[in-house]
Amino acid sequence: MGGVKTKFFNYGQEEIDTLKSMDKELGTAMERLGKVERLIIPDLFTALMHAMVSQLISAKAAHTIWQRMLDKLGEISPQNIAGQTVETIQSCGVTMKKASSMLAIAEKIAQGEFRLDELHQLPDKEAIRQLVSLKGVGEWTAEMLLIHGMERHDVVSWGDIAIRRGMIKLYGLPALTKEQFEEYRKRYSPLGSIASIYLWQISFE
Repeated sequence: MGGVKTKFFNYGQEEIDTLKSMDKELGTAMERLGKVERLIIPDLFTALMHAMVSQLISAKAAHTIWQRMLDKLGEISPQNIAGQTVETIQSCGVTMKKASSMLAIAEKIAQGEFRLDELHQLPDKEAIRQLVSLKGVGEWTAEMLLIHGMERHDVVSWGDIAIRRGMIKLYGLPALTKEQFEEYRKRYSPLGSIASIYLWQISFE
């Protein structure tokens, strides 16, 4: 992640054992995979920008663009991003639409109109509701921030193709309906994010 401060998502044996007992198929896969680490970015603004970069593109492409942003723009802070032009942000490899959303969010946060840190006090649903009020932030992006920035423990994203693919592979399904997804999501609760970490891993195997 270049100069960005990262850490691993915080979970341990207790969560692993609980999740294994809640779902037999997932438990078998967890046994086989061992502990899967997931990098997160504790700084919420940086994590939000990273989630926006990752929208609708492959992890590999996102990594390349993110590296270019760090090299070209320097510190990923509201003040620094708000001081860039849309063209400079776009030149890192994001679409013009995405670049203008990123700039608008940076300006809003730099001016104190939106306080990301206050999201820590809110329940998941309310944090997502506030995040999607920002230009260019949809439900998937908000959910990614909850996992990869706020370390919330119970997020499973229907909008994430890799998570859906992980479920299809894990349970040997021909396809996945929203109803089936909801059933599994409820089964994993309140440890959905840890299930998501494993489903991502399974989907790329």
